[in-house]
Amino acid sequence: MQRRAFIKHGMGLTLLPACSLVNLANAKNGAMTPVEARYYEKLPHKKIKCVLCPRECVIDDLERGYCGVRENRGGTYYTLVYGNPCTAHIDPIEKKPLFHFLPGTQAFSIATVGCNVECKFCQNWEISQMRPEQAQSYDMPPEEVARIAAQRGSASIAYTYTEPVIFTEYMHDCALAGHRHGVRSVMISNGFIQAKPMDDLCQVLDAVKIDLKAFRQKFYTELVAGQLQPVLDTLIRLKKNRMWFEIVYLIIPTKNDDPQELKDMCRWIAQDLGKDVPVHFSRFYPQYRLKNISPTPAKTLNQAREIALAEGLHYVYVGNLPGHEAESTFCPGCQERVIHRMGYTILENKLKNGQCPNCKTKIAGIWK
Repeated sequence: MQRRAFIKHGMGLTLLPACSLVNLANAKNGAMTPVEARYYEKLPHKKIKCVLCPRECVIDDLERGYCGVRENRGGTYYTLVYGNPCTAHIDPIEKKPLFHFLPGTQAFSIATVGCNVECKFCQNWEISQMRPEQAQSYDMPPEEVARIAAQRGSASIAYTYTEPVIFTEYMHDCALAGHRHGVRSVMISNGFIQAKPMDDLCQVLDAVKIDLKAFRQKFYTELVAGQLQPVLDTLIRLKKNRMWFEIVYLIIPTKNDDPQELKDMCRWIAQDLGKDVPVHFSRFYPQYRLKNISPTPAKTLNQAREIALAEGLHYVYVGNLPGHEAESTFCPGCQERVIHRMGYTILENKLKNGQCPNCKTKIAGIWK
């Protein structure tokens, strides 16, 4: 079963359609309200240079960047997706997955079309590889996003499904509006972003999840159309900004499951990011342009977890494998199970003031 079908049916969850959260009168077919982009440089002859992501696209007048959602109009660069999400759902925060950030709460999750990479295994390619005029979107300015999130009892707004880097201005302003309504914000990202916009986002976000897709450039070149080093730089930057973040590593058989690669990555995380950074090893299911590879064997996921623990990482999870004990959080001090999970459901949370009730070890995370 593909991961999407598993999420929708296997876990008994209902994915709420956008129209259940947004007034249908606000639906627009391909309508775009341009807002000037914040991260670009003007060049001669009405050209511009985008400095949002490491691609640094140089764009002629009336052309767009690689992401397809930012356009040069007469030497001024515009985002075409500001205030125009194509989907909105309410999800458990564990689905992101963020396991050490307000467990058991709900996240109002939004996305626009577009992405700044093209993963051959993308599970949301129907919207990530679209352009704004190809999809139905909704008129949902930041204040409306925050209002809906608060009204629905969501503890956070999640920018997810596609790549939120490409709608960074919208994300930034939604996060500000959310704080005014007592709602936090989390970014679910590939980490392919420049230093300045990431630093700016760190001033308004409350947590970040980064998909570290591999620890070899070869994988990024062949399967992602991106670069590894900028993602590593983003992770270092998150640490410097004291941002709470977690890492997901989707293990694809024969592509990024080499034990030495996993060991190198886990050692780098322990040394450069810290042993308290949660790492989620996630099971791959064939989809999009990578349907010729079988799902990740449980043995491979278990081996990856053993490697990570041997390198000293404190919180190592296994995802997309329902019922696995590594869905739960264990105290690194005494190995007590402090949060018992089954899929996206919290069965028991024993934490007391962020500490293990047995040995009083502080469990890293944001718990309230």
